[in-house]
Amino acid sequence: MTSPQRIPFPSASDGLRVGLLGGSFNPPHAAHRALSLFALKRLQLDRVWWLVSPGNPLKDTRALPALEARLSAAREIADHPAIHVTGIEAALNTRYTVDTIAALLRRFPNVRFVWLMGADNLAQFHRWRQWESIARQVPLAVIDRPTDSFRALASPAAQALSKYRHNESLSAQLADVRAPAWMFLHGMKSQLSSTELRSHTKPPS
Repeated sequence: MTSPQRIPFPSASDGLRVGLLGGSFNPPHAAHRALSLFALKRLQLDRVWWLVSPGNPLKDTRALPALEARLSAAREIADHPAIHVTGIEAALNTRYTVDTIAALLRRFPNVRFVWLMGADNLAQFHRWRQWESIARQVPLAVIDRPTDSFRALASPAAQALSKYRHNESLSAQLADVRAPAWMFLHGMKSQLSSTELRSHTKPPS
């Protein structure tokens, strides 16, 4: 098993535009890749970093596969030079997004980060630890999931942040906008989710 101290940090030059996609990636799937490619194009990003979490604080992690196994599976799915799969939350010893982003901003002060999330995550964003601080740290790009759109846009976080919402026609500029700032991007139609995939996976005999 790889020691957290030996997990390398991604290389990043000043001014690089990087989308951050966090999660347990249990399992990683084609929609993670599609979302990343969609964000790269719409937001004019240089990279997307998949932050494979040691464990989601909002979920039961007792049956969670080892980080190394999920990193390996994620790299197979990502398979793109602009997508970097990393387990640096383990090296940073962070479990909450607010702490991870703060640590990345300290380490890479001149990188233009954007936090990427699906509409399903916006719907429960208000449950995340210090979610208001997350919104003040980096711009947020929320990717539409048709079945979750109404619930997401009616959520407490979306309502509280409504005055900071930018029109998606300006998506190429989001990485340059000072937080708080967010936008809701339409056009991603994949309905895949890790939860659904796990529910259809038969346990080993």
